[in-house]
Amino acid sequence: MKNYASSQTVRLHSGETLLDVNGRKLWYEVVGEGDQIPLLLLHGGPGAPSYYLNPLRELSDERPVIFFDQLGCGRSEPITDTSLLTIPFFVDQIEALRKALGIESFYLYGQSWGTMLGMDYYLTYPEHVKAIIFSSAALSIPLWIRETRKMLDTLPEENREAIRINEERGTFDDPDYQKALDLFYQKYVSRKQPLSQDLVTTFENISAVVYNYMFGPSEFNSTGILADFDRTPQLKDIKVPVLYIVGQYDEASPTNVRYYHSLTPGSSYVEIPDAAHVTMHDAPGADVKAIRDFLKEVKE
Repeated sequence: MKNYASSQTVRLHSGETLLDVNGRKLWYEVVGEGDQIPLLLLHGGPGAPSYYLNPLRELSDERPVIFFDQLGCGRSEPITDTSLLTIPFFVDQIEALRKALGIESFYLYGQSWGTMLGMDYYLTYPEHVKAIIFSSAALSIPLWIRETRKMLDTLPEENREAIRINEERGTFDDPDYQKALDLFYQKYVSRKQPLSQDLVTTFENISAVVYNYMFGPSEFNSTGILADFDRTPQLKDIKVPVLYIVGQYDEASPTNVRYYHSLTPGSSYVEIPDAAHVTMHDAPGADVKAIRDFLKEVKE
C-alpha cells in the first residue's frame, strides 16, 4: 500500500483533559504515549459518548489513541440549544482538539455517526488525515433507512405492528414500541449478551436531545437534520488509505458498506462474523486485529 503518512514530531502523553472549545468544555483522553502517528476516535450516536469504544484502548500499545466525547454528551458539556447542532459544529471540535494536541496528522477512526463526521472532517481538512477507518459506516442515511426497514421485516409480526402503529401516532415512548426496539437492538446493534458495562454506561449517558434532533426517534426512522445526508458522490475523491469494517448482522448493512467500499479507490473491507453494529463489543479481538493489521500496512 502506498505510504501517505509523514513522521509524527509531537510526543503525546497519557491523561484526561477538559478542553475549552469556544467557551464549552470538551472532554478528551490520550491513552498510550509516544511520537507515532496517533489514532483519533469519533464515537457514534449522534450523542452516544465514547465509553463503548474502550476495547480499542488495546491499540495503545503501538501508538497514542485519542478518545473524546463530542460536545453535548458524556463527560463533555451538555448542549440544549439545538441550533448549534450542525455537522460543522462537530467538525470544528475535531480541529480544535488537533490544534490543542499540537499534532499535524493522525489516523481517523469513525464509528456509525462518527463515519459521517469523519468524512466531513476529511473533506474540510484532508491534509491532516493520513488514513481512515470507517467502522459500521453510515455514509448515506437514505441507504441506511432502506436497509434497516428491511431488517424490521425479520421481527415477529406483533413487533412490526407495534412499530407501524406507534410511528403513525408518534408515540415512541409506548412500551410495545420500546419492546420492538429492544428486539431490533439485540439482533442488529449488540448481539452479545449481557451488555458490557461500557455499553451500559454509553446508553445511560446518551444525549436524547442530540440524537433526536440530528437523527430521529429510532435507528430505522430518521426525521432529523441528517435524514438526507449522503456522501457517496465524494467517496471517489478520498486520497488516503481507507478500511471499512462491518459486522455480519450490522444495522449499517454489509450490503451498504460493500457499496461504499466499491466507490472508494484502493479501500479495504473486513466483515466480522457473528457481530452486529458494535463490533468492538460483539467481537473485540477480531475488531482490534482488523484495525491493527490495516495500520501496519500504512507505514509511519
